[in-house]
Amino acid sequence: MSASFNHTIIGTTDRHASAAFLRELLELRDAPSWGAFTNLLTDDGVLLQFAEPPVEVQVQHYAFLVDDELFDRAYGRLLERGIVHWADPRMQREGEWNTEHGGRGVYFKEPSSGHALELLTRPYV
Repeated sequence: MSASFNHTIIGTTDRHASAAFLRELLELRDAPSWGAFTNLLTDDGVLLQFAEPPVEVQVQHYAFLVDDELFDRAYGRLLERGIVHWADPRMQREGEWNTEHGGRGVYFKEPSSGHALELLTRPYV
């Protein structure tokens, strides 16, 4: 069997709010949750586990590859909610999305934890 990405734990100050934000933005499915985890499942089978660690949450970067239709819907949700977003990871081109790597991309922060999130329509490689 080759290696594939199975799951990650996303530390947050409010696991329910963080999971709800990504569920609605990216149209993800709920997965069975247990213990300290609120879980979502991506279409390719990756389990996202949201937890509230007993330490300060360190900001991480999470990038999601989406198709053009989902990008349009998700970008519309960002605009509807007034979520500040940028075309670049250095946060210099506010209110824009980019057309790099042969597709579109946008950067924004997850409201509960401040994690740096990215949506892109074409993979970098």
